[in-house]
Amino acid sequence: MMNDSIKKSVLNVPSHTELRRQVISTRRVSVVGGKLLSNVSTRSSGAGARVYKNGVWGFSSIGNPDDDGIKAILKSAGENALLLDSRKPKNRGPLTNASSFEFTEKRPFQETNQKQLIDFARALDSYISEKYPSLTSRSVVISADCIEKELITSEGTFSFQLFPRVYVVVVMSDEANDGENIELFDILGGGEGYFTDYYCDPSELYPAVDRLYTELQQKREGVFPDAGEKLCIIDSSISGMVAHEAVGHTVEADLVLAGSVAATSLGMQVASPLISLTDFANTAFGKKAPLPVYVDDEGTPCRDAVIIKDGVLTGYMNNLESAMHFGMEPCGNARAYAFVDEPLIRMRNTAIHPGKDKLEDMIASVDNGYYLTKTQNGQADTTGEFMFGITMGYEIKNGKLGKALRDTTISGVAFNMLKTVDMLSDGVSWDFAGYCGKKQPMPVGMGGPALRCRVNIGGR
Repeated sequence: MMNDSIKKSVLNVPSHTELRRQVISTRRVSVVGGKLLSNVSTRSSGAGARVYKNGVWGFSSIGNPDDDGIKAILKSAGENALLLDSRKPKNRGPLTNASSFEFTEKRPFQETNQKQLIDFARALDSYISEKYPSLTSRSVVISADCIEKELITSEGTFSFQLFPRVYVVVVMSDEANDGENIELFDILGGGEGYFTDYYCDPSELYPAVDRLYTELQQKREGVFPDAGEKLCIIDSSISGMVAHEAVGHTVEADLVLAGSVAATSLGMQVASPLISLTDFANTAFGKKAPLPVYVDDEGTPCRDAVIIKDGVLTGYMNNLESAMHFGMEPCGNARAYAFVDEPLIRMRNTAIHPGKDKLEDMIASVDNGYYLTKTQNGQADTTGEFMFGITMGYEIKNGKLGKALRDTTISGVAFNMLKTVDMLSDGVSWDFAGYCGKKQPMPVGMGGPALRCRVNIGGR
């Protein structure tokens, strides 16, 4: 924890200043084909200081700092801000919307035992090997990471937060009748917290392993979809990808200012009236969000950023500067990954709100289409155009599930696709194991219900 002398050094700075100290610890174990392929434990620590001056920022950072090192980067950041202001003045005046706020994490940091991860991964691998010996390959990956952040600002904000996350990934491969190698993976449990919060006995994951194997065998006998625009039900993991990749990035205010499709769409109907979309801060739908954030890295207390309400684009995700530019309230979307990174406008837990329909009724409503259940990757640009890889799905024939699908893709323009949504399931599920790659990695959550919509699907 930073001492009173450091706090006074920040509080005495006349312009907006942020001092952030943080530690990132990462543990990763992978067992591939019964062999321990990776056994990684890393820890990095440091501090970064940022000073605002008339529309420019000065930044400086140092690894493993003592008090003198922290005071040095505060001085250096201030000098950098003065230099930039003298060379390329923007004359925007002071930040007037910075907050004074305090938040201290109550729970203690919990160290993860590396041997415990290895033993767990090996036990799960042994189960897969013994029960399903015909697989062409198998792997078990356990990831446990934690970001610890302490922040002080010149306005008097102080926060101390922990961001732990853990998950287990199982990957299986088998050979189809045509000789093609078929692969499928799933994330088995986990979430925000520590390893022992979620995993005690490997046998608790056996049913999920069995379901994954069953899906893989269905995929081995699968077919390729007919290419073209089709009526589809996209499951929650894919609607979460739409929320994050295809919509979320277009409404980050820095990308709006750069000319994203959302720049000319504020206040307009961009989706079906059934669609509402929010970037949640720390709670969502009456529960803790999958990766809660309480104070961002500019010292703004976090609250939900409402993006789409009943199909209408109502707002953007902002930092302090962009919120002033657009006349909006900042909701705490400025986040930095490592101590050497400056805060960028980032998502936290982005999701489409649930509807009122039952998934089984949605499937029954489709005479000829597809139910798409898993995605492995996705990409989108600031026009909202997207393409996602689909790794699992099924035909729908006369309201009933048919054959499984081989790997395919879906594509389209997000706002156009969302305008075709006419049914939403009444449940939401979340993906929390990914990183957003906007200039620097960032753990994020994304989620939503199943959607019935029209979307372009690839063929063979």
